Amino acid sequence: MKDRKFLSIDSMSFQGLDEDADLIPLMTPEDEEEINREPLPDTLPILPLKNTVLFPGVVVPITAGRDKSIQLLNDANNGSKVIGVVAQKDENVENPTGEDIYHTGVVARILRVLKMPDGNTTVIIQGKKPFEITKIVAETPYLQAQVNPASWTKPEVSDNEFNAIIESIKELALKIIKNNPNLPSEASFAIKNIESNSFLINFVCSNLSISVKEKQELLELNDLTERALATLKFMNLELQRLQLKNDIQSKVRTDLDQQQRDYFLHQQLKTIQEELGGVSYEEEVNEMAEKAKTKKWSKKIGEHFDKELSKLQRMNTQVAEYGIQRNYLELFLELPWNEYSTDSFDLKKAQKILDRDHFGLEEVKKRIIEHLAVLKLRNDMKSPIICLYGPPGVGKTSLGKSVAEALGRSYVRMSLGGLRDEAEIRGHRKTYIGAMPGRIIQNIKKAETSNPVFILDEIDKLSNSFQGDPSSAMLEVLDPEQNSEFYDNFLEMGYDLSKVMFIATANNLSTIQPALLDRMELINVSGYTIEEKVEIAKRHLLPKQLKEHGLSTDDLKIAKPQLEKIVEGYTRESGVRTLEKQIAKMVRNAAKSIAMEEEYDLKVTNDQIEKVLGVPRLERDKYENNEVAGVVTGLAWTRVGGDILFIESTLSKGKGMLSITGNLGKVMKESATIALEYIKANADNFGLAPELFDRYNIHIHVPEGATPKDGPSAGITMLTSLISLLTQRKVKSKLAMTGEITLRGKVLPVGGIKEKILAAKRARIKEIILCEENKKDILEINEKYLKGLTFHYVSEMSEVIDLALTKQKVKNAKKLQ
Repeated sequence: MKDRKFLSIDSMSFQGLDEDADLIPLMTPEDEEEINREPLPDTLPILPLKNTVLFPGVVVPITAGRDKSIQLLNDANNGSKVIGVVAQKDENVENPTGEDIYHTGVVARILRVLKMPDGNTTVIIQGKKPFEITKIVAETPYLQAQVNPASWTKPEVSDNEFNAIIESIKELALKIIKNNPNLPSEASFAIKNIESNSFLINFVCSNLSISVKEKQELLELNDLTERALATLKFMNLELQRLQLKNDIQSKVRTDLDQQQRDYFLHQQLKTIQEELGGVSYEEEVNEMAEKAKTKKWSKKIGEHFDKELSKLQRMNTQVAEYGIQRNYLELFLELPWNEYSTDSFDLKKAQKILDRDHFGLEEVKKRIIEHLAVLKLRNDMKSPIICLYGPPGVGKTSLGKSVAEALGRSYVRMSLGGLRDEAEIRGHRKTYIGAMPGRIIQNIKKAETSNPVFILDEIDKLSNSFQGDPSSAMLEVLDPEQNSEFYDNFLEMGYDLSKVMFIATANNLSTIQPALLDRMELINVSGYTIEEKVEIAKRHLLPKQLKEHGLSTDDLKIAKPQLEKIVEGYTRESGVRTLEKQIAKMVRNAAKSIAMEEEYDLKVTNDQIEKVLGVPRLERDKYENNEVAGVVTGLAWTRVGGDILFIESTLSKGKGMLSITGNLGKVMKESATIALEYIKANADNFGLAPELFDRYNIHIHVPEGATPKDGPSAGITMLTSLISLLTQRKVKSKLAMTGEITLRGKVLPVGGIKEKILAAKRARIKEIILCEENKKDILEINEKYLKGLTFHYVSEMSEVIDLALTKQKVKNAKKLQ
């Protein structure tokens, strides 16, 4: 059998053989008969195989690495060349005993032994006949066992069923070879040329893609027909798997071909970019990875960044998501994670900066210094959330800038006026095209530190729409217990805002959501007095306007009296914005004269002010005389500061009706009704005949009907006006009042006291009547604002009448009957 030359198609049989080696023949029916006649030794050396099962007639290469196996092969090769081959039950067992091997195996003959360079031994063996182990007789130096031939049943040659099974096996084998790209096409010739049916079955069993245990079960089937049927079953399963795999591959092959084409084009594009000196995508990724090493972020953020960076590397550079992902990673790298500027807690220096930039506002500056002092003592960098509220133009926003300079922190400002989309605060999700982070994160990136002074300008003007409520989103930003993990939809990570010093500004607290208001420390920035405005104009506004118009202090001089004239005659506000505009007009007029080489007055005069700004238009705050009964001066609070208003009342023949005009709100109308009913109820105390109210109609009017007015502050003013009207007594000169009344004649406190006092000073008022409970508000006001004013504190309406009305009758007093 060894001298004959056969075609070899089992490529595995030639691993490790050189070109001059004898070809290994396929088994023929004659060879099979000859093997069956060979006697079986009583004792055989046993070679355990880890991951395969040897079948009769099949040639396989075996690599032996264990010392026992190498010694067994060497001894057998030097002797009879016959060994027993069995499979291990567990391939992980390195030193198998009789219990670790199957007891059915195959007698094998060693065809070739080769020494490999790595020290292992490769041996080519061919299965002969099956056997069963009856007893293990030795385990050293290798396993040896007593064996008996395994009995197996072979069908007759004329068995039609068996012959049909063999034909089916051949057909399926050829289909499997055709569908499996890993099998050589020459294998089909081998299948066709195998003459022995039993060898065909064993050959196919040996090459099935099944487990060692399943192959062992096939070997232990003694009936050849049963083994053929079981083999056919496994072949059908393997063919189905191959066909399904091929169907899937054919479906995706087109997509893969397109991706390969795109890949090659991108590689060419990359090469062209590198030749032109551009930065390749790989270089960008490498730069990001290097930059990430310098960041001070936490382990969790670092792991998230690495994950997103690896995702970018796997992306096609031409898809839209690539740009979003790159922007996302660039944002990560540009954000100042755990980077903080060092605070300067020199409170004296901070006081100097605040005094330098803002004249007046002593109470506000005091409160800010107190906050900075707490920051210094706590030293935990957790910042307060401050809300500066007050009328426009009083310096709320610029105060924030001065605080940033005093602390040595970065300064960023975010205008919230008209903001109505929640995504402006929290950002957009990355899934949207054009997605970007919210304004909070963008400004933190711009600040380059994680503890800037962050101005939230006009927080009272946040609006909402179908796109969400931004003021609700601000709740997380401005909550010290939550903002250490502020979640931005684009960033997809929590960012620590607890070290940021938020300073919000507002004009009207009533429009701010209560929950948002509760999170902030409120500091009232009230209006300026005339003296303060003059000083601000002298120190800040005039030099600023001269500089902006290209002039110097030598080109124009405006003295304090002239500045006071501008303040009183051309501005009516709590702040100084309109004042700055009027000064700018004066400076522009001087700039025009210089540019046209015209003569002009270096020192501005009152006549020149009227020539440039026109006739003074805002004289309404001036006090009017007390010659008319029923006209009383009241004090009011408006959004632009304090103001004085006049309550007028008159009598006419009628049936006791009350008319109220002047664009008054519901609360103010109710105050007028209460005042009249109180007078009716106490007519005897005031020396009034009850019939008087039935014979006369009463009309109450508040001038400037185009301006809406409301609130309870005018209660005592209306009552005083009605008493003056009905008694025809004069109201005390240079007197104003504010307070709410009740039906019992009690006087209740009101708000906006400081603004009302400033309005009284502008109007040259000398005396003010207030509720007793408003005394505490007066004590909080700087004494210089109170200079020249006398305050009367009352709790009963009778006290107001005694203070406000004189015993003297007005000129041309009416006789009421």
